[in-house]
Amino acid sequence: IFEYNGSAIVAMVGKNCFAIASDRRLGVQLQTIATDFQRIYKIHDKLFIGLAGLATDAQTLYQKLVFRHKLYQLREERDMKPQTFASLVSALLYEKRFGPFFCQPVIAGLGDEDKPFICTMDSIGAKELAKDFVVAGTASESLYGACEAMFKPDMEAEELFETISQALLSSVDRDCLSGWGGHVYVVTATEVTERILKGRMD
Repeated sequence: IFEYNGSAIVAMVGKNCFAIASDRRLGVQLQTIATDFQRIYKIHDKLFIGLAGLATDAQTLYQKLVFRHKLYQLREERDMKPQTFASLVSALLYEKRFGPFFCQPVIAGLGDEDKPFICTMDSIGAKELAKDFVVAGTASESLYGACEAMFKPDMEAEELFETISQALLSSVDRDCLSGWGGHVYVVTATEVTERILKGRMD
């Protein structure tokens, strides 16, 4: 069921910045339905979540998370830190563990002193933290290989964009369930840059 719609998501850290990227294909197994599907969602200016897995569950989960985050903003009068948000997502998924959301979230954000934070988790909320990159989706095996080969510590925003884009595009070429270009966000302390990558087939 996790492979029903196909997906590829990767988040990578740089020097006081991070990038998160996904493919744009929405399929029903091998049939392509849309080529401009949104998999990465903005929670606030310094926090993004990518949801791989079943597309309908991803959209439902996102709406629940937006609701929880807005409540937090009202109560605390501030944005949620990435670590806090990761715990929220984890708790929400674990709550539904006997009938889980078929989603694999990738969370990326800037925490205190603009230190990048990335993590992913399985469908019942078991967190996996990393200091370099995290991947999710049907293309995750080839993403691991590409990221392992291309990642360098302390990259500036522009080099980070180049690296994550190359890793994503070369990985989805090796997975028939994901692809059709990419959607990349590069986030620094002062700005959010959003770019659309053309796929090899466009």
